[in-house]
Amino acid sequence: MAALPPGSTIGILGGGQLGRMLAVAAAQLGYRCHIYAPAGDNVACDVGAAYTVAEYDDLAALKAFADACDVVTFEFENVPVPPLETITGLVPVYPPLKALEVAQDRAAEKNFVRALGGKTAEFAVAQDESALPAAIDAVGMPCILKTIRFGYDGKGQARITARSDIAGAWERTGSQPVIAEAMVAFDAEYSVILVRGQDGEIRFWDSPRNLHVGGILATSTLPAGALVERQQQDARALAAAVASALDYVGVFTAEFFASAQGPVFNEIAPRVHNSGHWTIEGAATSQFGNHIRAICGLPLGATDTVAERVEMENLIGDDGDRFEQILSDPAASLHLYGKAEARPGRKIGHVTRLYR
Repeated sequence: MAALPPGSTIGILGGGQLGRMLAVAAAQLGYRCHIYAPAGDNVACDVGAAYTVAEYDDLAALKAFADACDVVTFEFENVPVPPLETITGLVPVYPPLKALEVAQDRAAEKNFVRALGGKTAEFAVAQDESALPAAIDAVGMPCILKTIRFGYDGKGQARITARSDIAGAWERTGSQPVIAEAMVAFDAEYSVILVRGQDGEIRFWDSPRNLHVGGILATSTLPAGALVERQQQDARALAAAVASALDYVGVFTAEFFASAQGPVFNEIAPRVHNSGHWTIEGAATSQFGNHIRAICGLPLGATDTVAERVEMENLIGDDGDRFEQILSDPAASLHLYGKAEARPGRKIGHVTRLYR
């Protein structure tokens, strides 16, 4: 489609911090944002020009939302797909719903990537509790159980290191279908973050090395180290193949393990991603700015890293209480998301430090 002119309205499904940062980037380019989310602590609504509070399966509200927007995107992948199918004929939706469908099902996601030549951990599906022992035996121990749908930030997971761990594992993962996934021997975790335009052009940011604590991203650091840099080309090729196969438009993230056998695919995120927050200060164009450019049909921005070393630290729970200390650091840029409550395990902001 032709580029959307400034002044147009971008619809964002989801009201969290990713939607908030997308709306800020859109405003810098002269666009209005309309946020759609169920009731909750919707911090994106604080910076949007308009918002709708309704459930994702409220078809009348979705239609009214679509009628008010010139293009629609989403800030997280757990938006149910069937209701969104009712608005795809009313307004362009980027990324395409196929990307949501694949990302919402861990088994489908891994099979999709394998079909494109990607290497994943061995896995087996358990649709019910009675199938758990066989699935675990198929991949061996130690392994990790992951819900097939709706898991994030370590939620919906259980580690299995001995047969005694199986008892109660079904309840610990929410009593829903899971995959048993073999543990991968790796030296680092990293992500490939790319943006794909409506014309198929793809640009990559440098891959950060990611450290997780308790299943939640703690830091993303660049440079990522020699091992990651040696594997980056192959990982980029796979991520680009996945994005192209999905006819993707917008920012796309693929997470990898750096292993002695090369990059091992972990999962995709069909959206802007926590490990890309460093790009706001650390790259010529941020992931948020380039996502807006892509979905609006604009030329993509440069993705070069602008500092010799970059570190993004997530602020979890009461970490935001350190705001004065952080602001006294000349290398630091602080982002607080305006959330009403700083619960343990909840992302309430991030800080990026640039070292030139």
